[in-house]
Amino acid sequence: MAKEETTLTVKSPQGERDVRLSSPSRIIWPELGLTKLDLATYMVEVGDAFLAANGDRPVTLQRFGGNVDGEQFFSKNPPKGAPDFVRSVVVKYPSARSHPQIVLDNVAAAVWTIQMNTVVFHPWASRAGDPDNPDQLRIDLDPQPGTGFREAVPAAHELRSVLDEAGLEAFIKTSGNRGLHVFAPIEPTREFLDVRHAVIAAARELERRMPDKVTTAWWKEERGTRIFVDFNQANRDRTIAGAYSPRALPGATVSCPLRWEELEAADPKDFTILTVPDRLKTAGDPWADMHAKPGTIDTLLEWWERDLADGLGEMPFPPDFPKMPGEPMRVQPSRARAKD
Repeated sequence: MAKEETTLTVKSPQGERDVRLSSPSRIIWPELGLTKLDLATYMVEVGDAFLAANGDRPVTLQRFGGNVDGEQFFSKNPPKGAPDFVRSVVVKYPSARSHPQIVLDNVAAAVWTIQMNTVVFHPWASRAGDPDNPDQLRIDLDPQPGTGFREAVPAAHELRSVLDEAGLEAFIKTSGNRGLHVFAPIEPTREFLDVRHAVIAAARELERRMPDKVTTAWWKEERGTRIFVDFNQANRDRTIAGAYSPRALPGATVSCPLRWEELEAADPKDFTILTVPDRLKTAGDPWADMHAKPGTIDTLLEWWERDLADGLGEMPFPPDFPKMPGEPMRVQPSRARAKD
């Protein structure tokens, strides 16, 4: 019995490419009956905006053996059999190991990763030509139990003001779930640890202004019903779903860029692989000019140094990182108290 497959013709800078898609009718989102072909078609339709946001960056692929309710894994090494129009770049990890990751330069490459069962794309904050120095400052506003998207909205607006005072222009997108992602373009002159410190400085300033609504507490038991400002997403090899990336959630939602004036009325459930292509055609890409005027993190690093002088030191790193200079003990506060 012949295997089911189809071919998508995809435009690229080198001309049209035919990309084979096996099992096109395989269901990816069971609740909506959306298929692998639906996902690939979505990528073709939003390809230009997707590449503008995620292209020319090392990218981690979130791949699924079946549908989004099934087994998944994160792919960093380029999958075997990558065609000649898919390139990679060697990056260094916190462990000091290095190996290649895929870089997407054309829509055909993105469609090929869907052929390899990718659903979610996690790009680095740095470019392939300079992977050690981010050109984006990223802050993840993560609602905690008892809060949701609506509670993240005022935090995003106030964070925009904080970044503006630091000389940075903020851009906003839905996470595709309950949270919000705030990005600011920066000159790629500082390495990841510096950018992390800049994010912590911005997060602490936001927390000062909204202490009952926002927290920088790394330990969940200390966050309460506040929006967590996830500073650790600024670390090397820590990524969030890219702009226009689908999410592995029941509604086939997309992490969708917004204009700031849209934020109050926005509902993240409205931005899906079915609706975002038409949105781009009618409203355009809010992030199209993101990197036209990158800023610097100099002011935020001044705030970081000010906070150090006031006794606010380094914050905890993710558990998979080596112990870092100045880092506090990686002990849950309640356990530390019990031990004492």
